[in-house]
Amino acid sequence: MSTLMNGTNRSADPTTIESALGQGARSLNLNSGSPRLDAEVLLSSALGIERSALIARGSDPLNDRDLRAYRELLEERRSGMPVAYLTGRREFWSLPLKVTPAVLVPRPETEILVEVALQHLPDSIPRAVLDLGTGSGAVALAIASERPLARVVGVDVSPDALGVARDNARALALPNVTFRLGSWFDPVHGEVFDAVVANPPYVADGDPALAELAAEPLIALLAGPAGLDALEAIVARAPGHLTRGGWLLLEHGSGQQHEVARLLERRGFTGIQCHCDYSGLPRVTRGTFSPPLKERL
Repeated sequence: MSTLMNGTNRSADPTTIESALGQGARSLNLNSGSPRLDAEVLLSSALGIERSALIARGSDPLNDRDLRAYRELLEERRSGMPVAYLTGRREFWSLPLKVTPAVLVPRPETEILVEVALQHLPDSIPRAVLDLGTGSGAVALAIASERPLARVVGVDVSPDALGVARDNARALALPNVTFRLGSWFDPVHGEVFDAVVANPPYVADGDPALAELAAEPLIALLAGPAGLDALEAIVARAPGHLTRGGWLLLEHGSGQQHEVARLLERRGFTGIQCHCDYSGLPRVTRGTFSPPLKERL
C-alpha cells in the first residue's frame, strides 16, 4: 500500500503535489476508468485550487491537513462514490454545476440532447421549452444559456433535485429558466410548448449496470422491466403539450432507439430521427408533432 493511502509518510522528504497525484492515480487503477483525472480533480478540490494549477505547483509540498483531506476523498472514490458527489461540482456544457446525491451526475452523452435541441431552436425567435426530469437543471440551464430569448421550464418530481436546480440557476444568473415540482406534465397543466426535451429514467429493473450506479438516485434511473415506462408516459402525454409542429426530443438507452421510434409513430409523430452520442451510440430520438389541422390528441 502506498504511503499516501496508509496515512504514514515513510520518506524523509515531504509528499509533493506531483507525487501525491501519482500515488492517488495508482490507488484508483482498479476503481476508475480515469484514475489520473480523478486524482487531479480530488486533489484540486482538497487544496481549493484549479486543476490547471496542479502542474505549475507540482513540486510544492503538501501539509498533513491537505494530505488527510485528499486521502479521505480517495478512499470514498475507491468505495464507488462518484467524483462529482465528492467535490459537489460537475461541468456540463461548459457550465459549472452544483451536484449532490439527490441528482444524477450530468454525463457527456447528455450534451447531445442539448446540441440537437439547439439545432432546432432559433436564437432570434422566442420559444417555449419544457425539460422533463430536469434533475440538476443541466439540460434546461444549457439551453437557457444558449437561447436567452427562450422561456425554459424544468420539471422534476424530487424537491431535493429542484433545490439543486434552482441553486444552479441562481449561481449562473439565468433569468429565463424556472423550475416546477411534479410528475412529468402535471405541473404544466393546460400549457403548450414549442419543444419538449427529456432525459428520463431508462434503465431496466435488474440491469447489471445498476451496480456501477449504486450511489445515484434510483428514482432517476429505473423505468420498469424494459426500461421504457418513463419514455412511454412522456410520449403518451406530449401531444397535449406541444404546439402544432412542435417537437419532442428524448434521451434513451443505446439499444432502445427502435422502441422509442415506434412509441412516437403510434402517437402521430413524424420526421422521426435518431442521433448518436459522441461515442457513436444511438442516444437521442426526435419527432415532430404534426396532426391534421382540425385534430389534436
